[in-house]
Amino acid sequence: MGFLDWFKQDDDASARSGAGSDLDHRLRGLEEESRTAGAGFQWGALNRAGDLCLRAGDKDRALRYYGRTIDTLLADGQREAARGVANKIIRVHPHAVRTLCTLTWLDLAAQHQATALLHLRDYVEGAKAAGQEILTARQIVEMARLSPDDEFLGAAADALDRLDEPEKAGVVREWARSSGSPDAITDAEELAEACFDAAIGSNRTTSGDS
Repeated sequence: MGFLDWFKQDDDASARSGAGSDLDHRLRGLEEESRTAGAGFQWGALNRAGDLCLRAGDKDRALRYYGRTIDTLLADGQREAARGVANKIIRVHPHAVRTLCTLTWLDLAAQHQATALLHLRDYVEGAKAAGQEILTARQIVEMARLSPDDEFLGAAADALDRLDEPEKAGVVREWARSSGSPDAITDAEELAEACFDAAIGSNRTTSGDS
């Protein structure tokens, strides 16, 4: 390494250190903004913090901020905004199990059946890769218990087969033949509320994404 290269190396290290300090400073400001924001608005600063980390190449920290954003939105009852941030996570981390579970519930709440089927498929694949088959099977059975949609029930049964849960798959197929489980909810608003509550519950019972 030549004499001038040593100076260049020092300059590069200094630039990285400066960039990191600037990022930390801006993140501290956004954390403070989130703490002082009024009810229903705390999530905006956390979401911007995630965007900032992502642009800086710090994917892990971005995902943590986005996860906190979703937690805040769910607590505020903001379904569609929560779906939007969850989709942002999936673009960064396609097999995020916790987020895919939440997204599937929110799709069912919003009656976005086609999207629910896609996220259900990805949820199963992510769970298998992360070794979370048992918890995922429980969540899918609960989704099938509430959903009155025949296509979703069939997909849920197939998903349970892929998770090596043939008995649970058989139960769900029986529900499909009966046009839904005894607990299926046909009223759209009641179904939305039940699925949203389940999304909040599932978000609490899983501590992170794999």
